[in-house]
Amino acid sequence: MSNFKKAVKTNRDDVILDLFVTPNTNSFAFPAGYNEWCERIESKVCSSAKNNKTNREIIEIIADFFNKSNREVSVVSGYKSREKNTSHKRHLCR
Repeated sequence: MSNFKKAVKTNRDDVILDLFVTPNTNSFAFPAGYNEWCERIESKVCSSAKNNKTNREIIEIIADFFNKSNREVSVVSGYKSREKNTSHKRHLCR
């Protein structure tokens, strides 16, 4: 699990996840493992990589995993790549 730390970055307000996404799988999975070579969390989605379907599905999966709304999660880079960065807001106790 310590390897995952390389794929998770934080700033004052956000958590950024470095993902390696595999489209067109039989079932979705997050996390589906850790890719040591590219230092990214692996994720599998059922949708095809056409018409932004993969990005929408990864947003839904991440939002569900972290108990957030879809509006709180976004793909910030890698829109047309398997290597994607997602962002969601941190909730800090003050």
